[in-house]
Amino acid sequence: MGIEVVVEGLTKSFGKQNIWQDVSLTLPAGEVSVMLGPSGTGKTVFLKSVIGLLKPEHGRVLIDGVDMVNSSEREIYETRKVFGLMFQDGALFGSMSLFDNIAFPLREHTRKKETEIRRIVMERMEMVGLVGAEGKLPGEISGGMRKRAGLARALVLDPQIILCDEPDSGLDPVRTAYLSQLLIDLNAQIDATMLIVTHNLDIAATVPDNMGMLFRRRLVTFGPREALLTSEEPVVAQFLGGRREGPIGMSEEKDAATLARELGAGPPPAPRPLVPQLEPSPGLPERRAVARRRERVLAMWHQLPEATRAAIRQSEAAAGGGVGGVAR
Repeated sequence: MGIEVVVEGLTKSFGKQNIWQDVSLTLPAGEVSVMLGPSGTGKTVFLKSVIGLLKPEHGRVLIDGVDMVNSSEREIYETRKVFGLMFQDGALFGSMSLFDNIAFPLREHTRKKETEIRRIVMERMEMVGLVGAEGKLPGEISGGMRKRAGLARALVLDPQIILCDEPDSGLDPVRTAYLSQLLIDLNAQIDATMLIVTHNLDIAATVPDNMGMLFRRRLVTFGPREALLTSEEPVVAQFLGGRREGPIGMSEEKDAATLARELGAGPPPAPRPLVPQLEPSPGLPERRAVARRRERVLAMWHQLPEATRAAIRQSEAAAGGGVGGVAR
């Protein structure tokens, strides 16, 4: 099973520019979480801070008892081995075949024999649908295939935590839909904790168990997916609706006068309809995260807004689950 990730009071700046401050959240073990936010809100910086590639000024990131901000370089390096990181562009070596790209972490970090490396690499290539392309160079394949190769490479060391940075960037809607299903299928197979950074609304609406959003140098919200999808927070509603009206401007947040003018322009549009979460493909096991999440949501049931509870009942009814029948 995946490992819980606890983020406490994280603050990051570059020089005088504050990226975000006092971010606290918990990524539940084995569940899929998404971090949303407009471009330039520091989503990728957050990802790199979680894995210890960037050092925040304040706060902690606790992974199995190790603080990825304040521990020694040796402890951080060792703990980083529980992560698999899927970079935005795949980050493949252009002169290496897909096989050698995917095998690279095994050759770099283990003493496995080539026969064992080949078995592992071919298993991971089969998981992401790349069998038959192992001899191709990254420049000879499509962007979607490069994404899947990057994901296969992230999986070869059997990570307990998988971080995906904008996995949909450069993909058309059809390939994005395939990738969304692939992420759910992987979670069903390996039960890893997953954090996906994106601004793609289709991924956000169909993939995660939990969702958060960064805006104006803070974490606006983080919790069960239904809480964010039914949120009346103006910035969340604007982002999910893809509208011009709201706090998000073209280059930065809008001033109070502009927001007041928009507020008087008419009733707000209807919220984005709630769509069912993706389920694993036929033949795959059920995601173990579903039962764990159900217990967690029940424990916080009376703290949730009524709109969120109604949405959870709707989701559970669609999936044949039991929260709606237990909590009223």
